[in-house]
Amino acid sequence: MSEIIVPAMGESITEGTISKWLVKVGDQVNEGDLLLELETDKVNMEISAEQAGVVQQILNQEGDTVQIGQVVGLIGAGSAAAAPAAPAAEAPKASAPAAPAAAQPAAIAATEAEAIPSASPAARKLAREKGIDLSKVASSDPLGRVSQGDVLNHGTAPAAPAAPAPARQDKPAAAAPLAIPGKPAERKKMSRRRLTIAKRLVEAQHNAAMLTTFNEVDMTAILDLRKRRKQSFLEKFEVNLGFMSFFTKAVVGALKKFPLLNAEIDGEDIIVKQYYDIGIAVAAKEGLVVPVVRDADRLGFAEIERTIGQLAGKARSNSLELSELQGGTFTITNGGVFGSLLSTPILNAPQVGILGMHKIQLRPIAIDQERMENRPMMYIALSYDHRIVDGAEAVQFLVKVKELLEDPEALLIEG
Repeated sequence: MSEIIVPAMGESITEGTISKWLVKVGDQVNEGDLLLELETDKVNMEISAEQAGVVQQILNQEGDTVQIGQVVGLIGAGSAAAAPAAPAAEAPKASAPAAPAAAQPAAIAATEAEAIPSASPAARKLAREKGIDLSKVASSDPLGRVSQGDVLNHGTAPAAPAAPAPARQDKPAAAAPLAIPGKPAERKKMSRRRLTIAKRLVEAQHNAAMLTTFNEVDMTAILDLRKRRKQSFLEKFEVNLGFMSFFTKAVVGALKKFPLLNAEIDGEDIIVKQYYDIGIAVAAKEGLVVPVVRDADRLGFAEIERTIGQLAGKARSNSLELSELQGGTFTITNGGVFGSLLSTPILNAPQVGILGMHKIQLRPIAIDQERMENRPMMYIALSYDHRIVDGAEAVQFLVKVKELLEDPEALLIEG
């Protein structure tokens, strides 16, 4: 008999959710066949059979949360014809010995007495010792929770007023209906990744002194360079010359001058990182992910574009590995691809800086006191953790990014 076990997937992942079983009880499988898909906080993965045989039991169903190392199914030797007709996991329910008849009423009564009211552990213990039915104990708590004092006062309290007390509720009533009756609505369970994204974004706002500063970039020089070099770049390197390589190089150049934007807080210490692993936010079907371009300062434009393209493709096909998502030092997010003109990006904790790119839009710009020109302009935003990054430093960082982007040749030197 072979166990189907949830494998270890990295130090930061301790559990996952079974998103889909690819086999059922009685199926014949070979070594290496895919058995199920597992969704974790960061990546999705497939679990394969470690030996050939027949699926004997499926112990956890789709949607169940399972821990690393947990057995979720069993594969036995033999052929599909010898497999049981139904999951053996249900057998213990039928064969479990019944409790003695004399003990059943007392056990049921004790269970019901404790399950119906909401009571503190101390109140439950005292009620058992005194033989008091908790369901008959009046609560002094507005929410109806029975306390130890309520149990002690049971039978000695003055008679209740003639007006009936309000009904006790185990759960607070909702302030308003979630949907209007009769109107179409759909309830959908949040995916594990979406839950994790929601949790991390709220934590980032609660745990950091986050501020955002803005500037704008004249993209004329970059657009002109791309127009002149795009075809030859593609022919030489077999990858398109996009905008992300320019922004990645500009960020690296600015981080070298303002290193606290490439740091993180560890208790009362500041860890200033002297390497540049730049996270690139990618919108995937399951939710936003941030794969990391390693050692971006050592890569050329073509290597950056190729790496970003590969990571984005893996993100959209849910094939990213955990190692490709960990350890970024700074993040770039591009809302401009969706038409965003301006936004305030949220920090990707524990990083202390994130750059937001936006839509390129023609706007009239004053060239000097007499001339105006329509220029391709982009607003850029830097969100930063004010606990270690001062406003002056953040503003200068963004100005440096602007200067490097408006003079692409400088990227060859400072990026």
